[in-house]
Amino acid sequence: MTRILAYRFSAFGDVAMTAPVFREFLEQNPDVEIIMVSRSNFEDLFADIPNVIFKGINLDDYKGFFGLRRLSNELIKEFNPDLIANLHDVIRTKILDKIYRRKGLKVFKINKGKEEKEKLTDVWNLDKVQLKKTVERYADVFREMGYKVELSHQLRPKSVEKSGIGFAPFAQHKGKMLPLDKSFELVKILAQKQSIYFFGGGKAEKETLEQWENMIPNTKSLAGKLSLKEELQTISELEVMISMDSANMHLASLVGTRCVSVWGATHPFAGFLGFGQSDNDVVQVKDLTCRPCSVFGDKECYRDDWACLEELNIQKIIDKI
Repeated sequence: MTRILAYRFSAFGDVAMTAPVFREFLEQNPDVEIIMVSRSNFEDLFADIPNVIFKGINLDDYKGFFGLRRLSNELIKEFNPDLIANLHDVIRTKILDKIYRRKGLKVFKINKGKEEKEKLTDVWNLDKVQLKKTVERYADVFREMGYKVELSHQLRPKSVEKSGIGFAPFAQHKGKMLPLDKSFELVKILAQKQSIYFFGGGKAEKETLEQWENMIPNTKSLAGKLSLKEELQTISELEVMISMDSANMHLASLVGTRCVSVWGATHPFAGFLGFGQSDNDVVQVKDLTCRPCSVFGDKECYRDDWACLEELNIQKIIDKI
């Protein structure tokens, strides 16, 4: 059994995207075991994948070079890996790579395609093309090791009985989020025919969604009420999830639930559409030449009007449902 030590520490959605890749890679290569090192609270993302051992850590316990050296030694002692997969490629993981190379281990790392993503998000570049999907970039790391990996890009529904619509109206950055008044109107329309379940996290989101629950019949806020394991189970039982370009889209992919995704400053061309999700379920303002202006949605709008989200007609989302 070959043992691969893999690491990716953030963000939540990016870590979630590794899980379906691991599942299909390990099905095709049953003589391999993956040790996934990430933040402790991400453990349930990998709970039902055979041949994955999850090692949760608190990064605050391993600060600076000496902290990372201690972490690398602990991981070698506990797992004795054969190969290293850096699925993150940031300063912290570059340091780990260096330490492991010095110990004689072969290290393989993700190619994030930074230059092509910079070109894609240049607002003066009018020739926008689809870049390699992030899940394929993860798979490439294992291909470089010499393994065959064919990703299906198909959803695998976890639950047979499905009902209700999930709605996750929030995202980490403004550039990824439908204005809340539009989201509210959307829910009012959809809730006339279907049960709507709200997903979110954090105090402010929780308060907003509880207000909506009180104001709109046939809705229920689950924000702050579920563990990650319970949240995944609930999403697996939904008929469809509506999400921004955010972690909830990737959670839906993980449990095989169709997701209608809303994109503003970001774009599926950058490669972050959820695993197995359809391009037909993407909702976006198509005729803005400035899109995408950002890979992560964290930039200010250079036009100052957030047209990519303000001009988005919620009827487009309703039509997909």
